[in-house]
Amino acid sequence: MLFVVAQVLVGVSSVAVPSSNCYALDNSSRIVDFSSWIGHFFEYEGKDTDVVIRFCKDVETRSQTGYVDFGQFNNLNHFVAGSGGVDFVQGYYNGDLLNCEQSYDKLGRTAQVNIICGSCSNGQCKGELGCICNVTQESSCSIFVELAIPCEKPGPRAFEGFTVGFHPRSWEIVYNGMTQLGYEKSHHEFSFATEQTQVTLYMTAIASLSTLVRKPKIQILPEKGLKVTLSGSGATGSPPTTLTPTLLNVEWTCQEARDTPYEVNVTIPIEGYEPIQFFLTKICEHRQDQKGDSTRGWAIFGIISCIFIVTSTLFCVGGFIYKTRMERLHGIDALPGMTYLTACLETASGVGNGYSRPEENASGYASEASWEQPSATAQGTRKQSTRNYGSI
Repeated sequence: MLFVVAQVLVGVSSVAVPSSNCYALDNSSRIVDFSSWIGHFFEYEGKDTDVVIRFCKDVETRSQTGYVDFGQFNNLNHFVAGSGGVDFVQGYYNGDLLNCEQSYDKLGRTAQVNIICGSCSNGQCKGELGCICNVTQESSCSIFVELAIPCEKPGPRAFEGFTVGFHPRSWEIVYNGMTQLGYEKSHHEFSFATEQTQVTLYMTAIASLSTLVRKPKIQILPEKGLKVTLSGSGATGSPPTTLTPTLLNVEWTCQEARDTPYEVNVTIPIEGYEPIQFFLTKICEHRQDQKGDSTRGWAIFGIISCIFIVTSTLFCVGGFIYKTRMERLHGIDALPGMTYLTACLETASGVGNGYSRPEENASGYASEASWEQPSATAQGTRKQSTRNYGSI
């Protein structure tokens, strides 16, 4: 078990997931957040049909016959880095199904938006907010749109493929190297109860990059009142993989009660990347007994129990041998305490005063016979007195 002393981490910046799903990781794994562009309106005027993009919302075509939906944006996996002259690619799916029931994956009408950070190659864009450079309709169920906008400045570099969760195949805390909402800072509603003295976290990473993971460090706020101990393969810096996740056991004990939760800032350094950082909060409504004290109490109880068992065994064996050799008793009668046990059972059952010896029974019969049969002297005296009385 490894105990990590709380320390102050100065100058450490973490990678937190943006507040919306309108973001992407560029080819250098840096976060580019487009949250401020959500819903921004772009329109392309064609000969017969106009194309309208509401950024990170939907794509549709407009004509004299009406509007046709070409998909909505609702999944962060549909916003990825591009290649060649395209910086990012957005996917819009689940548009109108009319005459497109047999489309790819049965997703209805779809649209792909290729984003260029800058201006169009043909110089069509005027202004600072960008424009649609070109529209290509592959079929009646799919269109390709080229969009040029001034992209946001890239943020911190994320360690892609790294996850932290409460299950080997979950990522409630960290997903794709980014700390999820609820753990990027202290939240009272995400706090652990006083009775939960241990939390097990599972960490996974891409096998080729797993050796970059280092030993975690913690910072406790406030520094006194909560004892935190880290253990498991994750606490020693073992490389995690998707097939063999590493375990990070967080054992915490409340030494002082507090109205507000304690904060445990867990930082996992990654070589060449921004560190992974997340917060765990613990509620301490009352003071908890130390684990060492409870273990010591159980140890004392076990020692006393062993002494009692050994002593009782020696007493029983010694008593059995003594009664067998000295009192000539055999079987169950030779066990120590059987005399008292038999007496108690007879008293409880109301049988009597116990078994009587044969000689006691014989003496009882003799005394009874001597009492019932008068002696010869007494009979003679009685007869003599009777005769004398008769002669008178």
